Amino acid sequence: MTGNVVREAYADRAEEYTALLGSMANTHESDQRLVAQWASDLRGPVIDAGCGPGHWTDFLRKLGVEAEGVDQVQEFIGRAKARFPAVSFRIGSLGDLDVPDGYAVAVLAWYSVIHLAPDELTSVLREFARCIAPGGSLLVGFFEGDAVVPFPHAVTTAYFWPVGEMSAQLKTAGFKVHEVHTRTDPGKRPHAAIIAHRTDMSIASAGLD
Repeated sequence: MTGNVVREAYADRAEEYTALLGSMANTHESDQRLVAQWASDLRGPVIDAGCGPGHWTDFLRKLGVEAEGVDQVQEFIGRAKARFPAVSFRIGSLGDLDVPDGYAVAVLAWYSVIHLAPDELTSVLREFARCIAPGGSLLVGFFEGDAVVPFPHAVTTAYFWPVGEMSAQLKTAGFKVHEVHTRTDPGKRPHAAIIAHRTDMSIASAGLD
C-alpha cells in the first residue's frame, strides 16, 4: 500500500472522516486513559505521527505535552490548524518525519500504521526509532488479528497484526516492549496497543545503517 494511495484515499474523505471520527468524543474512554497515562511523564518534544484531524495532538497539548502533529494528508493538516490553532501541525510522512536523530522523547502512532504492508511497516518503525532518543517511548495502536492479513477498511486496505508479530517488528526496529493492551468491543474489530521503549542500541545495530 503506497503512501500516495493512502494519502489520496484520505484526502478524498477528509471532511467525512473528520466529522465522524475527528473528535475526542468519538474515542474510547479506555484509550483516552491509556494515552493520558502514557503521556503523564513525557518531558520534551512528542510527535503525533499520522495525526489525521489532529484531535489526539490537541489532547496531548491540553495535558501539557509538547506535541506536534504530522500527517501526509494536506486536507487533514489544514483542518487541524483551523480547529486547533494553538497546536503545531505540519505535513510529513511516516517514513520521513524530518527531525534530527534522537529529537523526540516519544512518538504516538495511533492507528496511523494500519495501512502499511509488512515491508513498509518495518521501515516506518525504524524511522520512529531514529527520531526517538534512547529510553524514549512509542505508543502504537492497531487492529489485532490472528495473522498479518489485509482487510477492506472503510477508507483503503488495512492490516490485522498479532501482538506477537508487532512486538517482533518493534524489537527489530530497536524497541523493547513495555506494555500490551488489548480490547474487543461488540461489533468492533479487535484493538491492541503497545507501549515500547527505545533501546540504547545504536541506529546501525537496529538495522538503520
